[in-house]
Amino acid sequence: AQILSRSLDDNWPNLIKLVSVTGIDFAGREHDVDDITTYITNWKEVFHLDRSTGMPAVFHGRDFYLLRSHPPVQLDTRRVLDDLMKMVRTRLRACDMERVEIVVETGIGLGVFAGKHLGIDDQIRKLSAYAARYVLQKEGFTFTNIRAIVFALPIFSKDTSGRRLPDTYDDFVNEFRANNYSGSIPVLIVDQDMHELTFTIARQGFRVSQLNPADSHGVFGEYWQNHRKYLEAGVH
Repeated sequence: AQILSRSLDDNWPNLIKLVSVTGIDFAGREHDVDDITTYITNWKEVFHLDRSTGMPAVFHGRDFYLLRSHPPVQLDTRRVLDDLMKMVRTRLRACDMERVEIVVETGIGLGVFAGKHLGIDDQIRKLSAYAARYVLQKEGFTFTNIRAIVFALPIFSKDTSGRRLPDTYDDFVNEFRANNYSGSIPVLIVDQDMHELTFTIARQGFRVSQLNPADSHGVFGEYWQNHRKYLEAGVH
């Protein structure tokens, strides 16, 4: 790890805005219950159910278990996409109101929370990329302060031989390229750490935002949107 040196007289740290970010969580744990029952239309056929409540049964105080034999998981893709677009729109609107010039985004909920064990992770990553591209394409001109968007999407996936496998980075690159993105806000998609990018951008004198690493959920790597108890997207 590298310690970043700075003095109290430095202004660049004051240019960084930390954004709390909502997401959808399909990891299959107790706090995911609203996401699972909202976005998976056949969840009753996929998970073990509690006989007394009719809801997914909780094992070991936290986890939902899949039935040994269950049909393919069916997503309410329209609802997932609509909510993902609302999340993108809310984040960008908050940043714009705070006069952020460069927004550093990352792949919220696109790792373990995307539902790999459910067989829907590839679909979720593609929907997330579509939501980001669509909002920027159609509504980018409404943001008056944002000058650029940077997607920090480190590449992690490799096979046993060390060969790189398709990752979130590829889904976003493919989405923006295949649809000939021509929004008013320039977009950069990079295989890079968001903190490194944010510090570098701030040192160039730009007001920049990034995911809040000190968020009460961020500490544990958990970002979700529950319909009864939800994390608001805000700027700190």
